[in-house]
Amino acid sequence: MSDQDKNNNPEEGTSRASGTGGQDTQDVWTTGPEVNASHAGEKGGKSADKGDWERETLNRLAFAAINEQRRSRRWGIFFKSLFFIYLFVLLFYVPSEWGERAIKAGRHTALVELDGVIAANSKANADNLVSGLRAAFKDKKTAGVILRINSPGGSPVQAGYVYDEIKRLRKEHPKIKLYAVVTDICASGGYYIAAAADEIYADKASIVGSIGVLMDGFGFVDSLKKLGIERRLMTAGKHKGIMDPFSPLKKDEVKHVQGLLNKVHEQFIASVKAGRGDRLQDSPDLFSGLFWNGEEAVQLGLVDGLGSSSYVARELIGEENIVDFTPHLNYFDRFADRIGATMANVLAQGLGLQFGAGSLR
Repeated sequence: MSDQDKNNNPEEGTSRASGTGGQDTQDVWTTGPEVNASHAGEKGGKSADKGDWERETLNRLAFAAINEQRRSRRWGIFFKSLFFIYLFVLLFYVPSEWGERAIKAGRHTALVELDGVIAANSKANADNLVSGLRAAFKDKKTAGVILRINSPGGSPVQAGYVYDEIKRLRKEHPKIKLYAVVTDICASGGYYIAAAADEIYADKASIVGSIGVLMDGFGFVDSLKKLGIERRLMTAGKHKGIMDPFSPLKKDEVKHVQGLLNKVHEQFIASVKAGRGDRLQDSPDLFSGLFWNGEEAVQLGLVDGLGSSSYVARELIGEENIVDFTPHLNYFDRFADRIGATMANVLAQGLGLQFGAGSLR
């Protein structure tokens, strides 16, 4: 068959081309390489599909983790913001505003707490007590004021401030009586303040009295000699080292300090007599620094009767609804005061500075 006949009969040419008559007549493009490429493409496709699926799964997991982190971050920011808002309200809003709203609830008995040692750096300082008393007397719905006392005493100066302010407030508001109510103890400076009240009430087991003044300390002169320690005290002023615990007492200095204590004691006695008047019994032990229980204090005229704050509010003032006017520091101020006091003590101890000699109360 000629080339022309082959061209005119394509089926025959195709049949021969696809036949198995010999290796030379096979078409490498249709038999070998193309079939192999097809298989390779099929395998490659499966591999590619598998790789795409793994990548897609990894991507989904990665995006899910990122979204979860974003959600967690958003919730974290939300709760932190909520906490700081709550803290801000607690520190700066609740202690003042809520108390003022409660005060204006209706006619009431006003209560001011005197709790703890009376000192300038304690919560029972004159500024706090005076602020509470002024607010209590100023409120138009106050029927009477109760000063509830639980104090062993403290600074005569701070106690004197409060005593004088109570007297002034009573003159300014003659229709509002002030009652002192003793819980556990009302001694020394605590009783100094209570004496300014119109009447004093206590429990039968309360401790009342201790009308006196003291200055205490220690002496280590003989101890230094036994230990072979030399005391080196340098002062500017003849008596600047007065009452130094490592130096022997001097008669003229002891006389001076005793005169100071006696004078403060006289002031204390005068204030108690001015406050209690003829109710005090004529007893030599009354101003000796001794103290008594509530029943004995009633007999001595130190206390007017036995009763609690509720009893006074209900039976004497006539308003059982008690509203607390005691100033309370917010948490931020307490923290700041605590840090300030701690730093001051550390500096004073580190520098060896001391401006007082013993304690006076």
